[in-house]
Amino acid sequence: MSSESNVLDSDVEHVISSALQSASDVVYVLDPTPEIVVSLVEVAAEAASPPTIRVLADKQLLKDVMDDFLVASNAADLVVSGTLELRVTAEPVENTLLVTDSSVVAVVSAGDQVAGLQTDDEAFVEGANDAYSEQFQEAEEFRLRTPALSAVRTSLEEDLGEAVRSDFDAVLGVLETVRSDGPGLDEVTISLLVAAKNDVLLYDVSKWGEDVGIASKATFSRTKTELEDLGLIETEKVPIDVGRPRLRLRLGDDRLHDADPDELVTAARDVLE
Repeated sequence: MSSESNVLDSDVEHVISSALQSASDVVYVLDPTPEIVVSLVEVAAEAASPPTIRVLADKQLLKDVMDDFLVASNAADLVVSGTLELRVTAEPVENTLLVTDSSVVAVVSAGDQVAGLQTDDEAFVEGANDAYSEQFQEAEEFRLRTPALSAVRTSLEEDLGEAVRSDFDAVLGVLETVRSDGPGLDEVTISLLVAAKNDVLLYDVSKWGEDVGIASKATFSRTKTELEDLGLIETEKVPIDVGRPRLRLRLGDDRLHDADPDELVTAARDVLE
């Protein structure tokens, strides 16, 4: 055990970052906690040249973590680029392990501190890589349902305009989490609020959302009705040449049109929570 290369910190992200820096090729991550999965995504998304990260985790844990749009959409970008691979394991280990080509790190939590206990014994490291490489190849792939954030941003600008994409980015920037399984703002709500701030048609934003893979048109319509009932947005009928009029989205309070992202998020949270 190489004590001089152990890492002790109150921030799991620092421990993860230190472990990934020692990996030149592939790192296997075994049985991570939700916090470690989030940190892996954040660290890898910000790294200039991260190693390939192969995660073996409990299926329900991955589902719960990836219900956060911010985490899942960034993870999807990493999957598309080949940086991140997610697979399911039914064989938990005693502590979370990070196995690189040069070390094995056990991540251990104690109160408000996290330690990365590391060994670089060549025989042990080689054996761990062989064992977990084989286990990874045999494991079931975990498929993300959330679109990559880069695809969301690109299509948003192409389909609905630069101002909508800019507002969408700004709102995401002030949020720590975007989940659909609790109170607050999820990705559909954010999309509709930003669309309303820019007077976009419901048809256009819901078609964009369905095409890019955020949610179905029906989900957008249902959420629109909920936000309208709460007074957060309102609609205006816009006649078209053929068929039923379409609905233009507007914010329920005109003062929010010029609101900054913090003010828009605060106003929405006050009503939704």
